[in-house]
Amino acid sequence: MEAISCPQCHQLTNPQGRVCEHCGVELVLAALLAEHMLAVSSRKSRASQFIPLSPEVLVPRLGEYLIEQGFLTPEKLSLALEYQRGQEQKGEPRLIGQALLDLELISRVDLDLAVTEQILQLQSVIELANEQLEERVKERTRELENAMSKLTELNQLKSNFIANISHELRTPLTHIRGYLELLEDEALGKNSPEQFRALRVMLKSEARLEKLIEDLLQFSTFSSGGVDIRLKSINLNEIFSDIELLALQKTNDKAVLLRTSIPPDLPPVKADPQKLSWVILQLIDNAVKFTPEGGNVKLGARIFDSKVHIYIEDSGIGIEPEKIDEIFEPFHQLDSSSTRHHNGTGLGLAMLRKVIEAHNTEIKVRSKLDEGSCFEFSLAIVDQ
Repeated sequence: MEAISCPQCHQLTNPQGRVCEHCGVELVLAALLAEHMLAVSSRKSRASQFIPLSPEVLVPRLGEYLIEQGFLTPEKLSLALEYQRGQEQKGEPRLIGQALLDLELISRVDLDLAVTEQILQLQSVIELANEQLEERVKERTRELENAMSKLTELNQLKSNFIANISHELRTPLTHIRGYLELLEDEALGKNSPEQFRALRVMLKSEARLEKLIEDLLQFSTFSSGGVDIRLKSINLNEIFSDIELLALQKTNDKAVLLRTSIPPDLPPVKADPQKLSWVILQLIDNAVKFTPEGGNVKLGARIFDSKVHIYIEDSGIGIEPEKIDEIFEPFHQLDSSSTRHHNGTGLGLAMLRKVIEAHNTEIKVRSKLDEGSCFEFSLAIVDQ
């Protein structure tokens, strides 16, 4: 640790010592005095002389204390205060103790004794306050640690509950799907047109329920153990080719136009192919969900700054700018009313962001209400 200058004698001294080895002054007290004097000098810049460095500047209401201890009478204090005001008007300010000495109303020994006693009392109060503050800090720290521990425990219980319930729901749902498919294939007898329509509705609802359960299971896995990412060099054009076929099914079902803007010779990037395909399909599914019939969804990619930027645009309902961060919160729906038009658990985008962040990148959103949204992220190009 470097040496510092003593505030009293200005010679270099050890900062870890309590007193200056040259002049013997207590370093902390001298530093406080120097700081106080700096403030006083800035306030009284009009004065031709400054109050000399003295321990008295740390003592509040010195005059009253001198009266209480019998060192001074009220009349003498009034006399000293009047003298002090006169000196300040002349540009020669005095502390009350110096004024008393100038008028010979108190001895130097009595003044030093009173100031020392006051400083010792002040020091005792500061030490007690510091001890109380330190104890309060320790107490608050313990409370925060307990709260964090309980929060972690609650999060684990929530994840376990979601995982257990999802597994329990999956088994009967598999049986339901199996029998619905048997009925649809007429393996258990002929169906009327009305029965076929009813079966298609049930199969569609079963598929949606199965998707919700899969989301819950995946979210539970992500929350407890993180995202298992296996990065490797992949061909993006092959990924996009497979995705486009699946995306067309989603857009055709809702009469939404799918457009693509993908260069034919994209360079390889570092990513997990399965997780990347899932992310892009989730974004397309989300875009289709919030785009009305007759609208369009665009899947695109472009090369910029040694990265491939992947984006999904839509002409849907859009998002209010101040609510963009909310869409990535688990179990959160911007429209949480009982009459909301779009179903879902509110987990898709929350999980999607975790997967993208596991690829050492981030998702960016641009949106305008009633005009559509654009979700974009980038992947690093692999050096060849």
